[in-house]
Amino acid sequence: MNALNFLITIVFDLALMVIILRVWLQASRANFYNPVSQFVVKATNPLVLPLRRLIPTMGRLDLATVVLAVIVGILKLVALYAASGMPIPWVPVIISGALVALGAFLQLLFWILIIRALLSWFSQGHNPMEMMLQQLTEPMLAPIRRILPAMGGLDLSVLVLIIIVQFVRILIGV
Repeated sequence: MNALNFLITIVFDLALMVIILRVWLQASRANFYNPVSQFVVKATNPLVLPLRRLIPTMGRLDLATVVLAVIVGILKLVALYAASGMPIPWVPVIISGALVALGAFLQLLFWILIIRALLSWFSQGHNPMEMMLQQLTEPMLAPIRRILPAMGGLDLSVLVLIIIVQFVRILIGV
């Protein structure tokens, strides 16, 4: 049973990450022609485009993709309950589906911040992946940089944002 739970978790978490990345890329107005952006759009289009006919976009926020992320979070919980043979408590599962999507976003943000920090130590130039990571995280790091004083060339904004992300993850229990 643990192996089945592992597979269900991996499949749904990977799907959630791609869907959340699409929302995030659109909200941050990242370069659409970046190869990673192209992959994300092409991978999610079959699920997002039909939902877009029903759910409109609101400003920079693609509500259809957000709803899809919550649906995938709900489906993950339903699949885990079904695999364990337990009855599905529908109301808590529906509410928890949104928390699963939020938890996936926070986990993705955490790892993107770690990767960006590591790349800043070793990167020789700009590549498409590094540019995309910068476009995704810069809107969240810039306000922190305005508050933190300069530390002699050290950028502590990534560390502060990682601490905030981990605090929120612990606070909501994901």
